[in-house]
Amino acid sequence: MAVAAAAARVWGSSRGLGRVGLLLLRRSGARGLARSHPQRQQQPFSSLDDKPQFPGASAEFVDKLDFIQPNVISGIPIYRVMDRQGQIINPSEDPHLPQEKVLKFYKTMTLLNTMDRILYESQRQGRISFYMTNYGEEGTHVGSAAALDSTDLVFGQYREAGVLMYRNYPLELFMAQCYGNVSDLGKGRQMPVHYGCRERHFVTISSPLATQIPQAVGAAYAAKRANANRVIICYFGEGAASEGDAHAGFNFAATLECPVIFFCRNNGYAISTPTSEQYRGDGIAARGPGYGILSIRVDGNDVFAVYNATKEARRRAVAENQPFLIEAMTYRIGHHSTSDDSSAYRSVDEVNYWDKQDHPISRLRHYLQSCGWWDDEQEKAWRKQSRKKMGCKCLPESVHCPPRPWSSDTRSTAAQWAGQTLVSGSMCFLALPLTTSSWAHPFSSCLGLLTSELPAS
Repeated sequence: MAVAAAAARVWGSSRGLGRVGLLLLRRSGARGLARSHPQRQQQPFSSLDDKPQFPGASAEFVDKLDFIQPNVISGIPIYRVMDRQGQIINPSEDPHLPQEKVLKFYKTMTLLNTMDRILYESQRQGRISFYMTNYGEEGTHVGSAAALDSTDLVFGQYREAGVLMYRNYPLELFMAQCYGNVSDLGKGRQMPVHYGCRERHFVTISSPLATQIPQAVGAAYAAKRANANRVIICYFGEGAASEGDAHAGFNFAATLECPVIFFCRNNGYAISTPTSEQYRGDGIAARGPGYGILSIRVDGNDVFAVYNATKEARRRAVAENQPFLIEAMTYRIGHHSTSDDSSAYRSVDEVNYWDKQDHPISRLRHYLQSCGWWDDEQEKAWRKQSRKKMGCKCLPESVHCPPRPWSSDTRSTAAQWAGQTLVSGSMCFLALPLTTSSWAHPFSSCLGLLTSELPAS
C-alpha cells in the first residue's frame, strides 16, 4: 500500500488519473497496479463531456480534427520595470533598492566593460589566445547575481563574468586565468574565460555546449535531498537550448521537482546563427510549460526586471522545490569571441542601434541621474578610476609566467629586451605596438588610453 500511495501522489488527479484510478490503486495495492490499467482504459464513457483518463495528459475530448498551430499564442510578453530612459513604468514593480546597491550594480557593469576592452585588445596583440566579451549583456549578469544568496551555486556557460565580478572575484584572478600564469587557480589547464571559484560557489566553466544544464539539475536535486535551503542557477544561451542536454535537464528538473533556475540569455545569435534559423517557436520561455516549468520572459537590458524575476524565482524555487525558466531578451553587441567577425552576418547599423538606443548600462545611468545619485563628474571620475584599477593593479602582474629553464643565450637576449620594457620593476604590459581588429565594435578602444592614466614611474 505504501507504493500504491506513493504512486497515487505522483499520478494524482492533476495528471489525469482520476478518482476511479485512485480507488483502484488503494484496493489492489502495488501488485495489482499493472492489472488496474487495462480495466481503466476499457472503462466506457457516456459522452464526450467525460474527461479522459489517460495518465500522460490532462485534457478534454473533442469531435473535430484540428492540429495545434505553433502560433496559437500571440507571443509571451516581456516583463520590464524601466523604460529605455531609465524611468520606472509601474511604481509597484520598483524594487526600491538602496543607493549603495544600485551604485554597485552600475560600477560592476562598467568595470566589466573596462576589463572586456583590455582583454579583448590583449588577444588582438597576441598576449592571450582567446577571449569573449560581455558587451550588451551586463544587465543579465548583475541583475541575476544580485538576487541570489551568496551560497547559491552557479553553473555558467562562458559569458557570465559579471556574476563572478558581482561576487567580488578579484580582478587579478580574472587576468591570471586568461593568461594561465602561476596565479591562475586552474594552473593554466583551461582556456581563457573558463573561470571557476569554490569560495564563491561558481562551478568551473566547461567548453562543451549545454553540459552544465543536466549537471545543474543534479546539483539541485542533491540540494533538495539535503534540505540545503539553496538554489542552483544555470546560465546558457538560446543556442545551447537547441542541444539535447537542455531537453534532458528541463525534463529531469520538472519530474524530480528540483530547486533550479534556468537562466537563458537570448542575445539574438548562436555565434553566427540568428534566432530565425535557430527555432520556429516563440523563443525559449515558450518551451517551459511543455515541461511543466514555470517560465517568464524579461527585458534583459533592464537590470531591475532581471533582479525582480530572479529574486522571485529563487524564493519560490526554495520554498516550493520546483524549477523556473527565465528568458532574458538582450543583444550581443560584441563579436561572439575573438575567433569571430560578426560583420560577416550582421550590419554595423544593427549593432549601433542596440549600443546607442537600448544599452543596459546607459539605461541604468539614466535612472541614477534621475534619482540624483550620479552626475557627469562622478561618471568621469569613475571611468578614470576603473581604468587605473585595471591598468595599475592587474596588467603588470598578468605577464608573470611559470619559471622555465633558459639557456645563457636566451637569458641574455630576454634581459636585453626586458631592460627596455621595465616599468617600476615589472614588465610593462603595454610595451608592444597596438593592433586593432578587422571590425571595430562600438566599445573597441585602444589600450593607449590606459597608458595616460598610469602613474609615472
